[in-house]
Amino acid sequence: MSKSAGPEIERLISLLAKLPGLGQRSARRAALALLKRRDQLLLPLSDALAEAAAKVKVCSTCGSLDTCDPCAICADGARDGTLICVVEEVGALWAMERASAFRGRYHVLGGLLSALDGVGPEALRVGGLVARASDGSVREVILALPATVDGQTTAHYLADRLAASGVAVTMLARGVPVGGELDWLDDGTIAQAMRARRPA
Repeated sequence: MSKSAGPEIERLISLLAKLPGLGQRSARRAALALLKRRDQLLLPLSDALAEAAAKVKVCSTCGSLDTCDPCAICADGARDGTLICVVEEVGALWAMERASAFRGRYHVLGGLLSALDGVGPEALRVGGLVARASDGSVREVILALPATVDGQTTAHYLADRLAASGVAVTMLARGVPVGGELDWLDDGTIAQAMRARRPA
């Protein structure tokens, strides 16, 4: 494939194309937008990336990303330390925080168990979760994992590992989304919603 720009621009496009949701064409458009607005976008983005690379670290308690360790959530004394919400990745933690529906602490696994991808328990932050749940101060661990085969496999594995700790292990409810219409939902979602029904 012929190159339409110099090596610096091609490298920028190549790196942008590695981001989730961006293919080669989207990366070219993004690179062009950045280069056209160098002062407003490219230079501030470059500074922000360099600062993030230098200052952002993984929280040693929960596995989240922040500029301090422990992270702001783990250090917040107003949060309920008796509740731990287990999520797959930091993006899921951010989604939970965006909803403002949970005021406890988190634990980021760093992935899901997957036999096909060769991801076993040793590749995840399972040991840290078990240690946190067993320290006597935690009363409930909420498994907020995806409704996929790997997510459910991971949830069952964690429930087994946490059984000896004596804490309650719960999962997020699944079913009809807010604003969802039944005729647009898949069969699995409808079946799960029926199983998880509650008094009106």
